[in-house]
Amino acid sequence: MARIEKRTRELASEPEMREAIELVLERAEDGEIQWVDVREDLTSGQWGRLIERGLLEDGEAGFALADRGAIESGLESPDEDDLTGGSDVELPDSEETSWSIYDKGAAVVTLLFFVGYSYGPVRGIVGGAMDVVLGPLQDALPLYAVIMIIATLTGLYSTLLRANLMDMDRMAAYQERMKDIQERRKEAKERGDDDAMEAIQEEQMEAMGDQLGMFKEQFRPMVWIMVLTIPAFLWMYWKIGFRGATGQPGLDLQPIVLPIWGSVTWTDTVFIMPAWIIWYFLCSMAFTQIIQKGLNISMSPST
Repeated sequence: MARIEKRTRELASEPEMREAIELVLERAEDGEIQWVDVREDLTSGQWGRLIERGLLEDGEAGFALADRGAIESGLESPDEDDLTGGSDVELPDSEETSWSIYDKGAAVVTLLFFVGYSYGPVRGIVGGAMDVVLGPLQDALPLYAVIMIIATLTGLYSTLLRANLMDMDRMAAYQERMKDIQERRKEAKERGDDDAMEAIQEEQMEAMGDQLGMFKEQFRPMVWIMVLTIPAFLWMYWKIGFRGATGQPGLDLQPIVLPIWGSVTWTDTVFIMPAWIIWYFLCSMAFTQIIQKGLNISMSPST
């Protein structure tokens, strides 16, 4: 475990912690040790730091050495790079984060769709095209059920697109590197190592590019999600009406009961948005959570 070896070297740079590590190695029987075995010779702070830094982990009868070989290697002469900078977190190739021509094309289409929110003719074209598919559904079902179906479909493809287009391992690597830098900065500050602080600060400035990589990873699936979601929103906008724009004639807009607000019409303003948008968001959030649980898909990187 390279990380255990590195953390051992960092702790061993402090004489009292080097002695604590050597004592634990000496008294660990079959790779395990308990606090009662060393409490006469170690302080609770030293014992806590060994656990916090991962050199000791939960064992069967007490605490177990994370990796005796790595700890022993870490007690050798410390590497200057380990003390001053140089994260041991392997980052993915930055070229792999570049968008394909299809991603860029989807971004352009998304911007064109956004025009429909403020430009009636575009909204009419997109809404009319979507009505070919959603119109028969609207004729057969009440409006609240149609919006529930739209919310379910958008939740499904949003989950699948994010799971397939966003590299969770890459996201975890970015987060792990920033966490590693913060930990080393804290330790350097505690031991008053100005040289290490300066080197780590420079590394932290260089790592700001990781934030751009994380943003690109997060935004790429969002582009494809919006390409599919905005037309559905424009259809509801075109069909029901919004911001003074009237909906399509003949649409039966029966009242709906929303949590907390009670009975409202579809065009009533709830907070700052019409009721149909609130209903869509409530359905979308609920069904998205159900879909993620049902498919066992996690939307957050595991570090």
